[in-house]
Amino acid sequence: MNYNKALELLHEYTKSENLLRHALCVETAMRCYAKKFGEDEEKWAITGLLHDFDYEKYPDEHPYRGAEILRSMGVEEEIVEAILGHANYTGVKRTTLLAKTLFAVDELSGFLYAYALVRPTKNLKDVKLKSIKKKLKDKAFARGVNREDITTGAEELGVELDQHILFVAQCLQNNAKALGLEE
Repeated sequence: MNYNKALELLHEYTKSENLLRHALCVETAMRCYAKKFGEDEEKWAITGLLHDFDYEKYPDEHPYRGAEILRSMGVEEEIVEAILGHANYTGVKRTTLLAKTLFAVDELSGFLYAYALVRPTKNLKDVKLKSIKKKLKDKAFARGVNREDITTGAEELGVELDQHILFVAQCLQNNAKALGLEE
């Protein structure tokens, strides 16, 4: 699986602009962490891009159906396991750095994107950690985001939560144009 095939697969199964944007946000964060950790950027980007590709078409079977599809296409098992592990209810343990990172950036990316949209500038430039953390405490804001997963993800990844939040925010801002977060 290369990046272009992953992108084609995502668009084949996902039509919702919100889900497509979320996939791009997670891909962006995964690519940044791959670079930081000295890992394969394309592999990590593909994992982020495809982590929810089956959700729109098979919401009740996600991510199991996606895993089946990816396995049938010969996608590397480490990617499939990471995608399965990003959903706690699968019971799949996150044992690789790839899996831990996917879990750590998934909910946080969604939250930060929502946060950017309510900012006057619609971006994450010059973001203040205090402001983000205040919004994290507001359960009515981005209520679909699991705050516990954000905290657990940082812990599993072995990074301090505040630094994790700022790192992912900067990653998203660096790809602002592609993510629709321009001024």
